[in-house]
Amino acid sequence: MSNESKQEYLSSINERYTKSSKKEKQKILDEFCSTCGYNRKYAIRILNTNSEKMVRKKGSGRKKKYLSEELNAFLLKLWKVSNLACSVRLKAMIPLWLPYYNQKLGESTKDLLLSISASSIDRILRSHRNRYSKLGLSTTKPGSLIRKQIPIKTAQWDESRPGFIEADTVAHCGNSVAGMFVYSLNTVDIATGWSEARALWGKGQKVAFEAIRSIEGVFPFKLLGFDSDNGGEFINWHLYSYFLKRKRPVSYTRSRAYQKNDNAHIEGKNWTNIRQYFGYMRFENEEIVSLMNDLYENEWSLLINYFLPSMKLLNKERVGGRVIKKHSPPKTPLQRLIDSKRITERKKKELLKISKDLNPFQLQKRVEKKIKNILNYAKRIN
Repeated sequence: MSNESKQEYLSSINERYTKSSKKEKQKILDEFCSTCGYNRKYAIRILNTNSEKMVRKKGSGRKKKYLSEELNAFLLKLWKVSNLACSVRLKAMIPLWLPYYNQKLGESTKDLLLSISASSIDRILRSHRNRYSKLGLSTTKPGSLIRKQIPIKTAQWDESRPGFIEADTVAHCGNSVAGMFVYSLNTVDIATGWSEARALWGKGQKVAFEAIRSIEGVFPFKLLGFDSDNGGEFINWHLYSYFLKRKRPVSYTRSRAYQKNDNAHIEGKNWTNIRQYFGYMRFENEEIVSLMNDLYENEWSLLINYFLPSMKLLNKERVGGRVIKKHSPPKTPLQRLIDSKRITERKKKELLKISKDLNPFQLQKRVEKKIKNILNYAKRIN
């Protein structure tokens, strides 16, 4: 008797077995074991298991709360505009973005959105999820002998104090690092996650130096520490003099050569803040630099720092073969700055005033429009 035939036979007797008395069940069981050649205990188990499944299917169970089309539409839109953020970050974004949603939502839907769990968001978005698989190209080359003058960061900075940043460059080179092309110089504050970026034509020392000065000028805190990899755009006498020969010198450090984990904060932001927006297309026209900087200095900075929460790793512990990580609740860089005691009340009021005049959905639309223009321009050139 084939397995398919056995399944058909099981389905045919299952309902009769469930409704029968004890004596009748014994007869059905004898017949089932004889026909299929099953051990009696095994036959009892699969009959009972199948019966439980049928009861569960017929039973009402707990009423599903999240069947509303407008709720699902909001979550799907929020997930898309946040560049496919994880469900934990999406949950933290809901109260920030909900007041600016342009579609009318019922009060019951709003209450459900504010109380929904991350796991429920995961279940709702499961059918829409997609994964990225491309890998970038490394373009970092060791710097010159000046590396001996710049210490390797052997211990973590004070991560509770804003002002200690990590920096890195992201190559928009496509499949080849030959010739000239655009780079993004990306920075992140370790304590708050505040990020700023600038586009560069090549990664020469002068253009990188000017970009770093521009970024320092817009940080809402004083620069206290600067850490990077060993690329020549960072390890040079321009930056050495700029950081150390001032009234209040900046802690100027570098990572170990070829050890990306030494700059784990910025490596993560390179993916979430740069690659997920621009992908891996080659930008080999200098005019794209001004287009990207127009985005970085305006909508991109506001959207990333005011409305996109992130999580910070608090600690990790190895238990057997597993590494268990504990993260802080998701917060935006702005929220972490407001919570910080190192920021003046005047600066906090200034930042909050800026945030009140912003609409995240409109910001995201402008970001999307500018990125499409940049990508279309790059395609025409290629």
